[in-house]
Amino acid sequence: MSRTERQRFIVGITGASGAIYGVRLVEALLHAGYGVHLVVSDAGWRVLKEELGWDVTRRQLAIEKAFGEQAAYIEYHPIQDIGASIASGSFRVRGMIIMPCSMGTLSSIAHGSSDNLMSRAADVMMKEGRPLVIVPRETPMHAIHLENMLKLANMGVRMVPAMPAFYYHPQTLDDIVNFLVGKVLDCLDVEHQLFTRWGESDELPKRNDE
Repeated sequence: MSRTERQRFIVGITGASGAIYGVRLVEALLHAGYGVHLVVSDAGWRVLKEELGWDVTRRQLAIEKAFGEQAAYIEYHPIQDIGASIASGSFRVRGMIIMPCSMGTLSSIAHGSSDNLMSRAADVMMKEGRPLVIVPRETPMHAIHLENMLKLANMGVRMVPAMPAFYYHPQTLDDIVNFLVGKVLDCLDVEHQLFTRWGESDELPKRNDE
């Protein structure tokens, strides 16, 4: 299946700590058979370098190295490209996820500034009535952060804070990351087996190294 034949999601990665969340989300969407339009802020690229050790001097090459053959189903958009396909409501996608989302990007979306491709694409999701999921990653939060989240939540944006659960007895950092990615996929009605749900007695899904 070609990149254009797959249903597509937009994934945004900002400069908030937790770049692994966004990377794992992209991996999960690709594994589920979706295409991904990827937008990474300049600060997001720095976090990918600092937290995951990516060589970000050549950004397209970094994506190809990280995702291998599946990178063929990723279309990367520089954040300054305000004329990209995903900046228009006439371009059809299933929805958008910003994971992790910094408070600066959250504020930009809440106030409709659309001063770069990420906030513009998010604005498009809201005006077209398409799913927008935001994973805010900040602690502690002050009143402005909370007010911006409430404003967006009242407009139908799904807020999925980066809060792990422990009822399923996670054993590794991967288990914790997968739980949060799975919760985001639940919001988008995307099937997955990333974590054991409450009430399920099955063992945790096996990791690739087992």
